Amino acid sequence: MYTPDGYMSAQLMKPGRKPFASGDWFNGTDDDYKQEASSYIAYSGPFHVDEENQTLTHSMLVSLFPNWTGQTQPRVVKIEGDLLHLSTAAPIKSGGKTVMSSLEWRRADKE
Repeated sequence: MYTPDGYMSAQLMKPGRKPFASGDWFNGTDDDYKQEASSYIAYSGPFHVDEENQTLTHSMLVSLFPNWTGQTQPRVVKIEGDLLHLSTAAPIKSGGKTVMSSLEWRRADKE
């Protein structure tokens, strides 16, 4: 989500996440917490657009992954109609591998 006042929020999760058996966020098993953290990522903060270079940056004021808190990360942008393609500007570590990460977003219908 990108807001007109220059803030963004990303919430990404795998579908079908298993609920905690206890029903209590603060009373999960080690496996509950491992699955929770490995199937969801969230971060939020200001964003900045550079139309000439087709990039944007996300400045992460908060992040589920503590290593990203306080970082500013560049993204490569491509817009095609209602599709927004975002990718990392440089390879990142993910799942023990060095990868180029990318996402494709579709604009929500206005109602």
